[in-house]
Amino acid sequence: MLIYGKQPIYYILQNHPKLVSKLYLAKEVDKKEYSKLMKYDFEVKRIPSDAADKMCKSSNHQGMLAEIEDFTLAPFKAFLNKDFVVVLSSVTDVGNIGAIVRSAYAFGVDGIVATGVKQLAMEPIMRSSSGALCDMPFTVVTNLYDVINDLKMSGFTIYGAVMDGEDIRNIKPAGKRAIILGSEGEGLPLKAVSRLDEKISIKMENGFDSLNVSVAGAILMDRMRV
Repeated sequence: MLIYGKQPIYYILQNHPKLVSKLYLAKEVDKKEYSKLMKYDFEVKRIPSDAADKMCKSSNHQGMLAEIEDFTLAPFKAFLNKDFVVVLSSVTDVGNIGAIVRSAYAFGVDGIVATGVKQLAMEPIMRSSSGALCDMPFTVVTNLYDVINDLKMSGFTIYGAVMDGEDIRNIKPAGKRAIILGSEGEGLPLKAVSRLDEKISIKMENGFDSLNVSVAGAILMDRMRV
């Protein structure tokens, strides 16, 4: 897996250096920083900037690229023993998913389940999560309703973000809880809404159609902490 950009790479270097197999530098770094990088147990290789552009198909690498171990999806059964889970329903934008992962890690979520998709590109999710994906159990289960059923059978209260839901500020969250976030375009399917234990929403002071799913997710996750 190839990642790039200072923020995700430095996060991984500080917290999971053993995941890195090779680091590419496409710009000069000061001697002190270079000395620190050379102390890690992986190869550090200098490359031209245009070579870095070709490797990541972007010029937004900030002069740092790294090859790391491929991300391994967590087994869904492991989520059933957790307390706070986020379920994504047909959310496919990797930038939004990465931002949700970052917020979930910050707010103490125990794991994220992506549904409504067969697979996801984990490289860009790792980058957009700024490396937080390394510390967030994440899995993909195609069928949303199987996930809802299994979580309910394991004692979870299922909350879903919908426009006509109860103001999240008035909700006292259960100990074992799961929040389902729908895609920006479609929201949650009616069939899924019918299986919720509680419908929740973010009441806004000024009228607007909706918030970006990653922004809404961050607000809901913060409010659902116990």
